[in-house]
Amino acid sequence: MTTASWHRWDGEDLILSVRVQPRASSDNIVGPLGDALKVRITAPPVEGRANAHLIRFLAKVFAVPKSSILLMSGDNGRCKRLRIPSPRRLPEGITPPP
Repeated sequence: MTTASWHRWDGEDLILSVRVQPRASSDNIVGPLGDALKVRITAPPVEGRANAHLIRFLAKVFAVPKSSILLMSGDNGRCKRLRIPSPRRLPEGITPPP
């Protein structure tokens, strides 16, 4: 079990808490910010574009199909929770499941 409060494992699924900064100059993971992982994306927060862009970006980062990522909460806010099933690649700061 990891001690970071911004992610946890549910079996082989990664549950990730994210704080999104839309309209950034580039897409990147900034790092942990309190109890969330700060992620910058270039998409504006209009008509679901930011959510779709975030899911595409995280699919690339974790090497999973974008259709497999589930937005669990935060559809209309900057703080979101996502379920990423069986990620094939893990960014720095996330350890594999026990």
